[in-house]
Amino acid sequence: MDKSELRKLQAFLRRALGNEGIRVVPDPASPDDGAVHLGERKIAAITVDDEDGDRSFACSMKIPVGREVLQSYLRKLFENDRLTIAARGRKMDSVELNCAGDFLGIISADDPKQQSYTLQIAILDFDLEDF
Repeated sequence: MDKSELRKLQAFLRRALGNEGIRVVPDPASPDDGAVHLGERKIAAITVDDEDGDRSFACSMKIPVGREVLQSYLRKLFENDRLTIAARGRKMDSVELNCAGDFLGIISADDPKQQSYTLQIAILDFDLEDF
């Protein structure tokens, strides 16, 4: 990822998650990827996908809480009360993350007891055109 992409991804995530403290920087362990920080803490990783000639990015964040506190955890972490989780029909092991009604990503259970989750946000190249 180049500096322009990192800057655009940072602006996108700041707007999507409603927190200006989000920083996207190169991942020291993998120079082609990015790391998402909130304050001094790394909270997520961003990987690049160049398959099929289209460039896209996958943001993955581990969430160390159970289903019953998932929404309140995310609202507190990002200081954004507009974040909501919504059921996905018959799928019981995942939910949608939305901000003010806009779809952001899927949160899937990491274990059968649903005590930890992973948030996946797909970011397409055209999602970054406004930044």
